Amino acid sequence: METKAIPDIDLFTDGGAEPNPGKGGFGTILKYKGRQKEFFGGYELTTNNRMELMAVIFGLEKIKTKAKVTVYSDSKYVVDGIEKGWVVNWEQNNWIKKKGNLVLNKDLWSRLLAVIKIHEVTFYWVKGHAGHIENERCDYLANLGINSEDKIKDEGYMDHLEHIDDYQEKKIEKEGDLCRKCNTPTVKKTPKKRKIKPNKAFYYEYYLSCPNCNATYMVEDAKRDVPKNDSLF
Repeated sequence: METKAIPDIDLFTDGGAEPNPGKGGFGTILKYKGRQKEFFGGYELTTNNRMELMAVIFGLEKIKTKAKVTVYSDSKYVVDGIEKGWVVNWEQNNWIKKKGNLVLNKDLWSRLLAVIKIHEVTFYWVKGHAGHIENERCDYLANLGINSEDKIKDEGYMDHLEHIDDYQEKKIEKEGDLCRKCNTPTVKKTPKKRKIKPNKAFYYEYYLSCPNCNATYMVEDAKRDVPKNDSLF
């Protein structure tokens, strides 16, 4: 029995916000066997990165059957996020970054991962505003979205604004501050032996440690200048 070949589709995308954050829009072009479809959308308040993600998501979700899709985007954020495996690592870590703060745009990254699993998708970065025909057209479409009169709310971004503290880096400054990774109170640790790297002008007299996950944090209050004769070491 002959296996039916899946279609090869090109997806071109662009997105932006004016200002950033500000009113936003995305433009998407789907190409298949010489046929082309164009789409755009606008949002009242959003960011550049969210619109870049939305452009890809919208295009992939428009494809009605499994396909080989080549995505062309001028967003390093989007392309590297997929091709370098960042988003897979974020998902595996429950959308928490190494410093303990939440991953931005989790809602859209999750949605993108879900639709990618339906297709065979490859991402390519193209330089923006450099004469690439489809990219320039997508930029035009995105601006139609930005300037449209029927822009909608970006609910994901509004949720982000309500929980902004969770997305910002948590500073660890003193014993008892909560670990960025697991929210356990940190404890003060003083190393029994210290090794100072060559040409270093300072060292840390102590550090803060998480008794639960063993994460360590170097803090400014523990920083000490290296004595000129190094006699303490």
